[in-house]
Amino acid sequence: MKKFAMVAFVIAAIVWLLNSSILATPPAGETKVLAHRGIHQVHKPDGVDEKTCTASRIEPPRHSYIENTIASMRAAFDNGAEVVEIDVHLTPDRKFAVFHDWTLDCRTDGSGVTEETPMSELKRLDVGYGYTADGGKTFPFRGHGEGQMPTLTEVFDALPHGRFLINFKSERREEGATLAVLLRIQPKWRKQVFGVYGGRTPTQEALRLVDGLRGYDRQSTLSCLGRYVAYGWTGLVPEACHDTLIVVPGNFAPFLWGWPHRFAARMQAAGSDIILAGANGGGDFTTGIDSADDLALVPENFSGYIWTNRAEAIGPLLSKNLAASNDSE
Repeated sequence: MKKFAMVAFVIAAIVWLLNSSILATPPAGETKVLAHRGIHQVHKPDGVDEKTCTASRIEPPRHSYIENTIASMRAAFDNGAEVVEIDVHLTPDRKFAVFHDWTLDCRTDGSGVTEETPMSELKRLDVGYGYTADGGKTFPFRGHGEGQMPTLTEVFDALPHGRFLINFKSERREEGATLAVLLRIQPKWRKQVFGVYGGRTPTQEALRLVDGLRGYDRQSTLSCLGRYVAYGWTGLVPEACHDTLIVVPGNFAPFLWGWPHRFAARMQAAGSDIILAGANGGGDFTTGIDSADDLALVPENFSGYIWTNRAEAIGPLLSKNLAASNDSE
């Protein structure tokens, strides 16, 4: 019995040594902000499903920005975002419309399926039309979003120094192929594409066609994290975790072998970046780190990206915390 206990102790000690962050040097670099939809109007999350019109249940507005507009993206970068996440739909006239919803009825004064509507028609819509915080008594953004739905190429041209995480909203392979063609025609835009994600088929097609492009879908993320939990204690990094973007829900992170610094070093060596989401960031992985309390999920000296729905608050707060940390050293 004593011999068995000793063997168990030695094995446990080896596993601890292989995975303890106490003995690991954090990878170089500072925490970076990834702004979901730019700066936008947030909504109450309770009871939301795929059919919920979230524009009809926004919180009382704290600012005037509307998601996925060039103004909201510029504001996110001005508030310290390193990357802005945007949503795209390939329209019948072969333009990428930058807009979140599958249909137009919720947020705009139009109707119908976004990807089935020509960009010339989408340009005439008011993207702020449907927003209300008081059950429809007032609509504070009506008239302020007319003509504000941009194309992806307009985004690239307007914000040439910005970097974007592109969310394919469909499962159409041609979306990934069309993005690859755009980047081939205009190589200067390639450096602006931080990565792609969303629909598995277009995401994987874009990754196949664009050298060095990184991206993920729900299946690839679960494959990476699941396999790492299974045998990452050995120090081996699953192939699914190589050369990609790894979304880690904040409440799941402590269960990853070597979290935070040894895990981060392993992913960095595998050519991957970490995107830390909020607690319960499973499912579509879009729960954000959106408050000062949520920042407790972010490890000290974390060099990855944090996913937020409130870049206007988190960006300045993070900069303040980093400045205070540097002053204390």
